[in-house]
Amino acid sequence: MRRRLQILAWTLIWSGVFVSGYLAWQLFGTDILTRGLQADAQIVLEDRLDESPPPSETVDVGEGPGELPPGTPETVAFIPETTPERGDPFAFLRIPAIDLDQVVFAGVDTETLKSGPGHMEGTPVPGQPGNAVISGHRTTYGRPFFNVDRLDPGDLIEVETVAGTHVYEVRELLVVRPTDIWVTDPLPGGWLTLTTCNPKFSARERLVVRAEMVSGPNYDYIRLHEAGLLS
Repeated sequence: MRRRLQILAWTLIWSGVFVSGYLAWQLFGTDILTRGLQADAQIVLEDRLDESPPPSETVDVGEGPGELPPGTPETVAFIPETTPERGDPFAFLRIPAIDLDQVVFAGVDTETLKSGPGHMEGTPVPGQPGNAVISGHRTTYGRPFFNVDRLDPGDLIEVETVAGTHVYEVRELLVVRPTDIWVTDPLPGGWLTLTTCNPKFSARERLVVRAEMVSGPNYDYIRLHEAGLLS
């Protein structure tokens, strides 16, 4: 009987050690792994951004349904950018209000998100018309979106791609169910949607940050296109 109690006690002890070690790895070990992946990706991305930007297109401004606003140009430039290969680093995401500076990768699969925030396939690349969606971990693998709940309407978000730096202004924060995929639906204009788990240390809900483009290489094109003023 005594031996059985000793075996049980040691089993419980080692189980506790295993669980504690696993939790420590999830909370801190994965951070170390992601920091290394981010550092390597930053070097690759900086070299890529030093290259020439994609060629721009010149689009004529038409008359539209009403009069053109004063100062409207006759033509506007548009820089198209296609979605990179899954797993590739392609953008810098910076949010000064919460000291966030991360490399963004293409894709939101499990392996890609271990490297950092990921851009959701099927949504436009940031800087393009529509609703660009970026997802990221909240409490593991570098916890890039740990503090996004501290954002307020009016805070700025910068996304730098080969096309240039696109600036978005936070409009609202939402808490939704994991099944509420409507937050990734297309939107008119230029939008950036950030998604992460909520609350911290739980996947019960999703925290969503909506931000609208306020400047960038394609801002005039997107603004005039939304107003129906392009030929």
